[in-house]
Amino acid sequence: MPLSWNEIRQRAIRFSREWADASRERGEAQTFWNEFFDVFGLRRRTVAGFEEPVRNLKGDYEFIDLFWKGRLIAEHKSRGKDLSKAASQAFGYTQHLASQGRADECPRYLMVCDFARFALHDLEAESPQDQTLEFTLDQFHKHIRAFGFVAGYESRRIDPEDPANFKAVELLGNLHDRLEDGGYAGHDLQRFMVRVLFCLFAEDTGIFEPEAFKNFILHRTSPDAADLGAQLSRCFDTLNTPPDKRQKNLDEDLAALPYVNGDLFAERLAFADFDTAMRNALLSCCSFKWDKISPAVFGSLFQSIMDARARRSAGAHYTSERDIMKVIRSLFLDRLRNRFEKAGRDKKKLAALSRELGELRFLDPACGCGNFLVLAYRELRLLEMDILQARFGERINEGDIRANCHLTVDQFCGIEIEEWPVRIAEVALWLMDHQMNAELFDRFGQIKATVPLESSPTIRQANALRTDWNEVLPAQDCSYILGNPPFIGAKYQDKSQRADMAAVAEGVSRAGLLDYVAGWYFKAADYVRCTKTPVGFVSTNSITQGEQVGVLWNELFRRGVKIHFAHRTFVWQSEARGKAHVHVVIIGFGLFDTKPKHLYDYETSQDDPTITKAANISPYLVDGPDRAIVNRTKPICDVPRIGIGNKPIDGGNYLFTPEEKQELLSLEPEAATLFRRWYGSREFLNGLERWCLWLGDTAPNELRRMPHALNRVEAVRTLRSESKAAATRTLASTPTRFHVENMPDAPFLVVPNVSSAQRPYIPLGYLAPTAFASNLLGIIADATAFHFGVLSSAMHMAWVRQVCGRLKSDYRYSNKLVYNNYPWPQAATDKNREKVELAAQVVLDTREQFPDASLADLYDPLSMPPALSEAHRALDTAVDRCYRAHRFTGDRQRVEHLFALYEQIAAPLTGKRSQR
Repeated sequence: MPLSWNEIRQRAIRFSREWADASRERGEAQTFWNEFFDVFGLRRRTVAGFEEPVRNLKGDYEFIDLFWKGRLIAEHKSRGKDLSKAASQAFGYTQHLASQGRADECPRYLMVCDFARFALHDLEAESPQDQTLEFTLDQFHKHIRAFGFVAGYESRRIDPEDPANFKAVELLGNLHDRLEDGGYAGHDLQRFMVRVLFCLFAEDTGIFEPEAFKNFILHRTSPDAADLGAQLSRCFDTLNTPPDKRQKNLDEDLAALPYVNGDLFAERLAFADFDTAMRNALLSCCSFKWDKISPAVFGSLFQSIMDARARRSAGAHYTSERDIMKVIRSLFLDRLRNRFEKAGRDKKKLAALSRELGELRFLDPACGCGNFLVLAYRELRLLEMDILQARFGERINEGDIRANCHLTVDQFCGIEIEEWPVRIAEVALWLMDHQMNAELFDRFGQIKATVPLESSPTIRQANALRTDWNEVLPAQDCSYILGNPPFIGAKYQDKSQRADMAAVAEGVSRAGLLDYVAGWYFKAADYVRCTKTPVGFVSTNSITQGEQVGVLWNELFRRGVKIHFAHRTFVWQSEARGKAHVHVVIIGFGLFDTKPKHLYDYETSQDDPTITKAANISPYLVDGPDRAIVNRTKPICDVPRIGIGNKPIDGGNYLFTPEEKQELLSLEPEAATLFRRWYGSREFLNGLERWCLWLGDTAPNELRRMPHALNRVEAVRTLRSESKAAATRTLASTPTRFHVENMPDAPFLVVPNVSSAQRPYIPLGYLAPTAFASNLLGIIADATAFHFGVLSSAMHMAWVRQVCGRLKSDYRYSNKLVYNNYPWPQAATDKNREKVELAAQVVLDTREQFPDASLADLYDPLSMPPALSEAHRALDTAVDRCYRAHRFTGDRQRVEHLFALYEQIAAPLTGKRSQR
């Protein structure tokens, strides 16, 4: 099982530190490479030889410093030597191997190194800029992704977008804004913009004569734009009229326009009253070259002219081609492409695959402007052309084209709540159909006519959570479901959206916690019952973290859902103006099982997913069982309980910076004994000084002698009495007390509720009983050194990474979810426990060696002291031994072990066993 990228990164940092000594010599190279492979969890001797002989062209033997057959040749030089000469030597070795008939042993990668500098050469890189990677030893941890081939990972590059898309969006957005500012708005503006968009593409892609639309505006409308609205209305009417129904005296420029059909120009719209600036904006759009624009521009157009509030309320996140392709490839395209490759020149298999393409049906139940459907159609048409090429070669005739081009836009269906995106989606598919027909002509010299439009996609304007999807596409006819449903958190849903969720999640306990996207999971699971239809959705990563996991996934598993593939958290990109990035996952699932299952990881790169196979994919998107962990009020194991810290509900009246504290004491010195050091997550981790004025135990007569303190008590009483919450108003009667009070009378262990995911460990620690911990710290009053040690270990962190919720990318440690469900070691001996306690104390003692450093300083992965790293490694080993005798090779094994142990402990409590 490969190590996680996080663990590899930590090992790489340690490796760089240990080999940073400038006195390293060539004779230590073998040790260097042994430890290099250890970074990735491999023993060098099991995969690669050192000083391997190879016969050169003269018949003499040369020796390859490191040789991993079929993978890697490395040439090592003394520090400061010329690496270009070493690279030439390494390239020469590949030639020697090939000349000896050992071409199957020739590696893809060559690497040269001198202890301080690295150069990695990829002989199969897709582009010249990707062929060579150079970096220094201290940068090794930043480039570990390039060594995925060592760790056992596969890398895949996904094509980026054309920058011209952004310019197109700006032009169209400007036109829309000017029209709207002039009072042309609503339904008419939406329809008008869709028609303009069609005409712009049409004149640049061969549907119209070149510049026909532009010339009509230039030569048939006045420069002051007084007649432009009326003339455009005439143009649109003409496009909706068959040639044999047009007037004989029609303007010749209009008469040259084709009949479009498809209801695009059928509705009569109010005239848009243009001015010169608006006309110029339209002509600027006409001057742009639209023939090579990505179809994703339609979604970008739509988002580019929505204000931020509308975009948030609609949950609209229109998307880059790069990210849409992740869904399409994983759900169906890679599999179809693989079948095409395997078919070779077998015409029967190719013909069968071609027919199958024409039988596929697709549904995007949150289709927006149709980006997913458009790109799916494009990719399938390109595959269909490749099949034609393989079957017929270049000598294909029009009859072959008609008989073997089976794909049409009416195989694509969608549901969208807003009207304008529905129209955009229809036009986008029509124009993509035309672009693919043009591609067909470029390849084979044969053309499929685009207009008049003979087939249309089915895009229904409706609320997908209130609509029976079978009315759009019967479930038994649906081949694939895909899309990115709206991203709206539970707290941001309006009344109608909460009502939608209540309807679709009826009977689901605690469904009010779920993001809006979860509604599409429930609807899809019901829709695909009794079918083999797979689903691929983009979702906010919150449905795989924290409390939502148990609410959503246990219900889906109850309905029979199995996860087929998953893209773990990455940043979802939009092409629009003012684009909003959001952290998402992609999950493929169905009501049937499938093998193999794949996990795509973006831990070190947003462009090149690392792909691993999984026996089963858990709702945490790791290899694991079909079981989601739920909140518990007490631990499942016999360990001390964890509680929340103090929660004043004081409006900040009892909390002070050092300066504010000093100011109060200058007025009321007698308050000095009433101040307690105050720690929340930030204060505890960063060593920030903050104070709390604790008046809860102060005698009334003493309090009345401190008028400034008494003013603060009155402010708290007023704040609470004016609260909308009845419980808070009740607290107004005791304004010197806290809402939650947790004040141990002995040193106690604290766990930060929020901590950076970049840290290798969540920094835990002890506070004195004179200190107050806020509700942003978890408190374990009776924790021993053993408990501290286990909670500070790699084993516990492996659990945290899978189960913990996130605040952005930071860990949000939950007492009920993370701590209370954690499976503590069940068979640890007294000797095992003693070793953990000793190792835990070493960690605490090592911290004390750096009195001026905060915990944030000590646990920053780049500034963490080597002594503290070593202390934690020893603690990790001691804790691991409490779970099993043989060592864990990485976090993936730890997580698998913990989930299996959780099953053993939790099953007797619930009476259930989960499925794999």
